Amino acid sequence: MAPLLNLAELDLPELEAALADRGHERFHARQLYRWIYKRGVTDFEKMTDLSKTLRARLATEFEVVTPKVVSDQRSVDGTRKFVLEFADQRCIEAVFIPDTPAMTFCISTQVGCAMGCGFCLTGKMGLVRNLTAGEIAGQVRVLAAATGLLDHPFNIAGLERLAHEPLMPNLAISLHATTDEQRSELVPPNRKYPLAEILETCRRFPLKRRSRITFEYVMLEGVNDTPEDARRLAKLLSGIKAKVNLIPLNPAPGIPYERPSDERVDRFAQILADRYLTVSVRKSRGQDIRAACGQLIVEGGVKKSAAQQMALLMR
Repeated sequence: MAPLLNLAELDLPELEAALADRGHERFHARQLYRWIYKRGVTDFEKMTDLSKTLRARLATEFEVVTPKVVSDQRSVDGTRKFVLEFADQRCIEAVFIPDTPAMTFCISTQVGCAMGCGFCLTGKMGLVRNLTAGEIAGQVRVLAAATGLLDHPFNIAGLERLAHEPLMPNLAISLHATTDEQRSELVPPNRKYPLAEILETCRRFPLKRRSRITFEYVMLEGVNDTPEDARRLAKLLSGIKAKVNLIPLNPAPGIPYERPSDERVDRFAQILADRYLTVSVRKSRGQDIRAACGQLIVEGGVKKSAAQQMALLMR
């Protein structure tokens, strides 16, 4: 018996082609898409605008693989952290943050992370593997169903490729330091892609008239939060249409840094604002369930070598 084709891995033209190859009308693809992505229905028998005969045939030819919810934790501030398991028993964490002011999903594109940032627990996992498009979209389907939102529509070489993509996303760069020495300690890939090279690529990156590149900057007490750091950061970003997102560290066991005081964060932000940079300070959510930025980690598995992790990252 032939294996079932996973519809979760197909975009609309691919789904149309898959249906046509099996003798079905191509227009059914849009019906299937509405059931799966707007209504969250993955059981063909429940897709009631399809004939019973078609539903029965689809069940013998296709499946819609969806991540399994292993756990669902709720924070006192309404944030929810989900542990999701894929078909190979690998797990990731995804987070729902309500009222931000929109509803925010923090989803994963990889199991683990190859960056190894010293202030982030996810990097301590190493990179296990990249997720497929279907696994990434599947997280959104699961979170949308769990939170009642289904009725709402919902590396340098990489930067160079992204600049020529037909659909231009908003770009965010993980900066976190103002010198190569400091950044190499916090973000090890900086040894290969130093600050000057990253920022020069950003200067060449095509932006829409009102768009900006967001530079993420995790603030660590006594490490990268001084007025001198703020002044250097403003100078580094000169000539770039930039927004700086300051992220006071979310401390957790295993992270050897501390969160700076609100006064230090405010002073840093004011120095940037005085130099005409757009600045935001991220509000921490879900710290009590370790769902905040930098606190996500799934234990278990064998950590790959640095070379193996980078090879996975560049696939």
